[in-house]
Amino acid sequence: MFWTVRNALVHDKWRAIPMTLGAVCLTSVFQIVQNTSWGFQPVQNLGSVKAADPFWLALLRTPLSLFVPALDLPVWGALAQMLLVFGIAEICIGWWRTLVIGYVATLAGTTYARIGLALGPEHPFGLPVSDRIVNDTGPSAAVVGLAVYVCWRYRAYLTGALVILVMIGEVLIKNNLAGKEHLAAIAAVMAVCVVRAQWGPVRSRVPLGQGPPP
Repeated sequence: MFWTVRNALVHDKWRAIPMTLGAVCLTSVFQIVQNTSWGFQPVQNLGSVKAADPFWLALLRTPLSLFVPALDLPVWGALAQMLLVFGIAEICIGWWRTLVIGYVATLAGTTYARIGLALGPEHPFGLPVSDRIVNDTGPSAAVVGLAVYVCWRYRAYLTGALVILVMIGEVLIKNNLAGKEHLAAIAAVMAVCVVRAQWGPVRSRVPLGQGPPP
């Protein structure tokens, strides 16, 4: 993975990650606009997802919700995550696969929020009623899902295991909606990995010591 990313950046520089740069710019624009007096509500209408919203509305807003920074977290964290993980993924698996896996992970988190509320706070995987109105935006679920997928694709199993362990530790330390959505994103992406391994192309993973498959 390291050599794939290094060679692409040395050869093409920033041209190697046009989608990632576009995503970072779009996220920056949303951050600037939502912090103005006139722009907050339009951004919420376009990309804010809450478990209390009808599911069809959440699905409509999900494509842009990935690029709307969470209100309670520093925006530089979201931008750094996107630049690093989206950039690596775009180089390693291509821009359209990066978006597909990112949206699979994000949708898994959005769907889990509704399942968790239905289970209730007494269930180990349940959520309290107060999480119905939590603003559920940002790229974190997509970032986690992409990290796991790229690690599987390039057989970086130790790195992938560390990502999963860190996310489990996050839930144990701070048992909130975001942490559990990250685990849902990991579960969804791991399911994609299993499907590709069983029924996908023969070269669904990169052989050790080789570049990305065609």
